[in-house]
Amino acid sequence: MNVVARWARAEWGPLWLAVRRGWAVPVMTVSAVCTTSVLQAVQNLDWGYQAVQDLGAVRAQDPLPLALLRTPLSLFVPALDLPVWGALAQILLVFGLAEICLGWWRTLTIAYLATLAGTLYARTGIALGPDVPVLGLPASDAKIVDTGPSAAVVGLAVFLAWRYRAYVTGGVVVLAMLVEVAVKPNLAGKEHVAAILAVAGVVGVLEWWGRRSGGRARGHGRAEWDEAGVRSGHPYEGGGGGGPTSPGEFDDRFRPVPSRGEEGREG
Repeated sequence: MNVVARWARAEWGPLWLAVRRGWAVPVMTVSAVCTTSVLQAVQNLDWGYQAVQDLGAVRAQDPLPLALLRTPLSLFVPALDLPVWGALAQILLVFGLAEICLGWWRTLTIAYLATLAGTLYARTGIALGPDVPVLGLPASDAKIVDTGPSAAVVGLAVFLAWRYRAYVTGGVVVLAMLVEVAVKPNLAGKEHVAAILAVAGVVGVLEWWGRRSGGRARGHGRAEWDEAGVRSGHPYEGGGGGGPTSPGEFDDRFRPVPSRGEEGREG
């Protein structure tokens, strides 16, 4: 049991500490849950279905400017063939954690990037055609309504796993998406992989930039683990809900939490 507890503390301890120290009501997440609920209710009404489709339904067959205009709202339009509680639970949990840890606008930025990656991939896959292994999609997928938060949720989960060094958790998420594509190689599954690749690109750039700029911001003090596994002197004390409160905090929220071997280093 001690081994499991130590592993869980090492895997999720930094994330838990960030949530505990940065705790505030995740207003954006609550608003997203309410928006999703309202859109679900409206699109199930006779008069509301077409209105929601016109505002937030994305299809690969649509003109690209129109699809890009609809993409932000499409993130909060639940898929009609899936239970809405699943979308609400995903938003509440993953968006909530990300908002507390990263701030609302960073959360929305990563979520939109992941969703946009899926939207653009769908067009690329259909253009390649079903004869192209792995990447190709049948032409019939161009008519599929592509909405929902799942790509954004996957992207945020991967980013948080990198940011707080929960690498096993991140690996499980990635593996689950690859298994999904292997078992059922449909548009939704491949869009999830596209979202992961987009976020991985961001992570790669941030890792490169962190090394180029010398790593962690100076002057935040050394983080240490006490016997209970609680981090004191944590270098990211600004919280997740507001704007930057000290020099370098903008960068720090996008950098990974230092591992134990790195905690004493300064850039």
